Amino acid sequence: MKVELMKDVYYIGVIDWNLRNFHGYSTHRGSTYNAYVVIDDKIAVIDNVKAPFTNQFVENIKEVIGDLKKVDYLISNHLEGDHSGSLPTLAKLCPNAQIVTSEKGKAGFLRMYKEDWDIQAVKEGDTISLGNRTLTFVPVPLIHWPDSMMTYMTPDKILFSNDAFGQHYASSKRVDYENNLIEIMEEAAKYYANIVMHVSTLIKKALEKVTQTLKLEIDMICPSHGIMWKENIGDILGAYTKWSNRETKEKILIIYDTMWHSTEKMAYALLEGIQEEGVEVKIYNLTSTDNSDIMTEVLDARGLLIGSPTLNNGMFPTVAGFLTYLKGLKPPAKLARAFGSYGWNSKKTMEQITTNLKEALIPEILEPITYNFIPDPDELEKCKEFGRDFAKKMKS
Repeated sequence: MKVELMKDVYYIGVIDWNLRNFHGYSTHRGSTYNAYVVIDDKIAVIDNVKAPFTNQFVENIKEVIGDLKKVDYLISNHLEGDHSGSLPTLAKLCPNAQIVTSEKGKAGFLRMYKEDWDIQAVKEGDTISLGNRTLTFVPVPLIHWPDSMMTYMTPDKILFSNDAFGQHYASSKRVDYENNLIEIMEEAAKYYANIVMHVSTLIKKALEKVTQTLKLEIDMICPSHGIMWKENIGDILGAYTKWSNRETKEKILIIYDTMWHSTEKMAYALLEGIQEEGVEVKIYNLTSTDNSDIMTEVLDARGLLIGSPTLNNGMFPTVAGFLTYLKGLKPPAKLARAFGSYGWNSKKTMEQITTNLKEALIPEILEPITYNFIPDPDELEKCKEFGRDFAKKMKS
């Protein structure tokens, strides 16, 4: 599939319509592996695709330029396999092309692919002239690997942003205004929450570098997943600014699992109490909801209530798995509390949840709420009161 984005600039990536899981991240709307070709006095292919799609990718390039020997540059903004898997084949088919990547990318490629490639490593501000167009390289380390960089092209004012501003979103319509903006922004939020939320400080610095230090004028953003941004650039830049500032709203998430519904009864009593305070609240059972979908809601939630029954003197496995995922992504929540039911001893379970919440860097964690076996009506009423108090504390 080829799509002309502007004169002599083409999308040549591939669409992964049936992808439903990406490294444990649920991709309900599929995904894409984006790549681009620029035709000038010299020809540059920017980014690559996942290895299983190599043949389709090669045909896409041929459809635009014909003979692959005409390619002068293979620009790689990121060495992860979904953006470089086709490079070993493409390097052979483009014998006249210079591979260009960041300094850390060069070391990574030689390690990953064990090929005797002549790689040009570029650093901040380095440029390559294609003729009428110039490529300027902007390293953005740890967004989301150490090798990551962006490529900015003038005079077209296109930012090839790699993973930044991406979404796992499969559509034959390749530009923002051709698609449902609500869906795209949902997927952009999910991508941010699950891929780069833990490096929000670095995202903020990268945004400042691109928009303030380098003062790049941007007419189009071409990420490595999802659609291209053209008419709604302000929306995605604004969202990234908000997310990287770790802005939250008055929203509480109740996240739990249950064995014999006792912890679930507590969860719904907490829910009632929070609702009585007029605060936005959402509840998720970890057996029936995917972690990455929950994490999208965590992105702007100010309060977290984590519930678990005691199993084998510890956390329920789904709760333990979720908390491992949560603490790695460093959520912006300000307030949290553990709760749960138990048969003999809940101390270790609550300690484990609280420790994980501390490791997630949540600044204020309240004392756990626990009840033995099945909570009685008075105890459930007490849970409602705890919910009201939690909502009030979050608002204050």
